[in-house]
Amino acid sequence: MITLKGIIERLTYQNPENNYTIAKLKVARINDPVTVVGYLAGVFEGESLEISGKWSTHPKYGDQFKVETYKVVLPATVSGIRKYLGSGIIKGIGKSLADKIVDHFEEKTFDIIENEPEKLKSVYGIGNTKKNIITDAWNKHHAVRRVMQFLQENEVGVYHASAILQAYGSETLNILNHDPYLIARDIPGIGFTIADRIALRSGVQKEDENRLKACLICSLLFSEQDGHVYQIKKELFAASAKISGVEPDKFESALEALVHGGEIKTETGEEDTRVYLARLFRAESGIASRMKAIMSMKAMARDMDKGEILDVVLTKLAVKLSEEQLKVVENVLNEKIVVITGGPGTGKTTLIRALCEIFRLRDQKTVLSAPTGRAARRLSEVTGQKAFTLHKLLGFDHENQTFEKSFANPLDLDVFVVDEASMVDTLLMYHLIEAMPATASLILVGDTFQLPSVGPGNVLSDIIESKRIKVFSLTRIFRQAEESPIIMYAHSIRNGEMPDFQKAASGELSEFYFIEKNRPDKVVETILELCSNRIQKAFPHIDEIQVLTPMHRGEAGTINLNQQLQSVLNSSPGGMDVRGILFKPGDKVMHLKNNYEKDVFNGDIGMVADVIKSENKVLVDYDGRIVEYDILELDELTLAYAISVHKSQGSEYSAIVIALTTAHFPLLQRNLLYTAMTRGKHLVIIVGSSKALETALSNNKTTLRLTGLKQKLEARPI
Repeated sequence: MITLKGIIERLTYQNPENNYTIAKLKVARINDPVTVVGYLAGVFEGESLEISGKWSTHPKYGDQFKVETYKVVLPATVSGIRKYLGSGIIKGIGKSLADKIVDHFEEKTFDIIENEPEKLKSVYGIGNTKKNIITDAWNKHHAVRRVMQFLQENEVGVYHASAILQAYGSETLNILNHDPYLIARDIPGIGFTIADRIALRSGVQKEDENRLKACLICSLLFSEQDGHVYQIKKELFAASAKISGVEPDKFESALEALVHGGEIKTETGEEDTRVYLARLFRAESGIASRMKAIMSMKAMARDMDKGEILDVVLTKLAVKLSEEQLKVVENVLNEKIVVITGGPGTGKTTLIRALCEIFRLRDQKTVLSAPTGRAARRLSEVTGQKAFTLHKLLGFDHENQTFEKSFANPLDLDVFVVDEASMVDTLLMYHLIEAMPATASLILVGDTFQLPSVGPGNVLSDIIESKRIKVFSLTRIFRQAEESPIIMYAHSIRNGEMPDFQKAASGELSEFYFIEKNRPDKVVETILELCSNRIQKAFPHIDEIQVLTPMHRGEAGTINLNQQLQSVLNSSPGGMDVRGILFKPGDKVMHLKNNYEKDVFNGDIGMVADVIKSENKVLVDYDGRIVEYDILELDELTLAYAISVHKSQGSEYSAIVIALTTAHFPLLQRNLLYTAMTRGKHLVIIVGSSKALETALSNNKTTLRLTGLKQKLEARPI
């Protein structure tokens, strides 16, 4: 590792949320300032740093120094101290007062301010009020330095140190000294390892109950990230033993203490004791009990005979319902909670439109919703009725992680339609069902063969498998859909059958192609050629073509594909580089998290309309609406020429190109392939190896999620 010492000449960019910084460091004996990048919390222009890390080369900006550890170096000489204090870095101390303080204390100045501030009053012109102002300003300015120094002394890297500092702010040192295992609960993934290192160094014993409790919580949080709602006790103890180096049987008393404290809930399962994080147990139990309460209420009288239903739909929509669709409509009108499911081409959208018209005729207030912004807009387009994201409808407060709508403050509606319901996880379904008036009806629409929710649970599948809720499955593929290879091949994949690609290989124009490429670099090369040449001739607008891939990393992952696709699809000059991503006018971009102030949501895709470098701003066009981002907000944006299959759920595109290689092995699943294929409306091309395709087809592992909703629904007669 290389070490440099220098003075921060300029802070080019600093993200206030994670402290990612780009700065210019003036280093002795080097003419030009060095560009340093990394997670530098609590640093200011004019301060001296000692940084350790390594050199890297950016394709556009040349040599950069990536920071792995750093410390603020306070000057030791009287002249250096005088210059530092006189610079105005510490509020309350100007040049004149700095001279007086340094003249009085000389090289002991910093030690006096930090450890014996009362002595400052011995300087002429400093009373109690001024002393407090100086002390508060010093502590505020140097609190981050102390925290970062403490963490780096405990071998915590700058990225993780910044995450901890962001989570706890001014309380960080107090927490690290008194309850470091709190990090394990609040920052899954890194928390336990860091907390454990700090705690063990301070003398905590390996079998200390707080350590074992934190280890159990951390193991459950890991399990939640994998989609599980609970963990089997025996397996939980084994996983915790592996993390901690303590025998599994030593965790029993720690588990009991967590149950007693209300952080964990346990229940007897078929296989063994199930262990839940309390919030997940409450959510899963709440879904079941609330559904029971809603189902116990009588449905509003909405009887209509077949002829009347057919007439309404034909008159309003110019559509004749099939016998299967008609039967579903008849039954749905008299149910409190129903599930409508079916694959592509089976008429789910037509059914929603028909139901909306009938509810409108009956003066029933119907609210349409979906888990993502794109899915909600798509639902709105096909029904002609406004649709909302679930988070917006339920009044989610991102800062406090709370929902405005609840049992005590329910939604105002008679019928609640939730499309793309397979994407709704356990926690969101709980808040959704809690906010429903007991007098209303709930219609869940989705395709259970798609990917399950990113969050924990397998809610839609569990509801269906419980057999406590009426489920209407659309199975008939309409004639127009039968003519689509995309739909027919998707149904083959759904059934675990390898599609017959002979027609696509015969040279005839088709909607579906499989292009065999075994090496990731050849996959990328082919995708670039397709998107910049062959497909673009049929679909000239960049928004019509979407590249999908299972992973972010690797040669055929989103990160590399986006850089490569940008280079061939967008020749616009200039742009603005932020954390290694170059944003240029004409770029296709995706918003990464819900932003209610901007009315832009996770997964929304737009086009960069303009980059105003003089003002550090990027303007993005979302379907005709311009949204402004300043440089500190650009961590909410990423390039979207290529996106993950998970991010594509709830959306449709004219043309889809899917990268599929054996390097994607951890994520090669049948439902992932099925979800990717069903995003395409007119053209789907898979570029990859037959082995990767066969692996995905044979892997149907979604049933491995540990959830208890099915059993809870079964145990509550409705």
